[in-house]
Amino acid sequence: SAGQSGTVERVMHEFKEGELRTGNGKGPKVTDRKQAIAIALHESGSTNQETPAKNRHNLARTKGKEKLGETAEAETEGKGAQDESIAKGAGRTGR
Repeated sequence: SAGQSGTVERVMHEFKEGELRTGNGKGPKVTDRKQAIAIALHESGSTNQETPAKNRHNLARTKGKEKLGETAEAETEGKGAQDESIAKGAGRTGR
């Protein structure tokens, strides 16, 4: 969905900027691209490793954090930059 693709876009942007961390954002920085993709799918609620109910819960929790500006991208670049990358990811079609 559009919300999920925006979340994946934001997480991958955090990875590229070196802001993505494991755990609750307090662990070590993520350096492996495959791990970053796994985190992005988990946060967006689109992983095939969890139940649909758990995916909905993960997406709702992530969207709440994005609204409050509690993501790594929002903390370092500002909420406007976070909103911009989410909108950019949601605007893409056919991918």
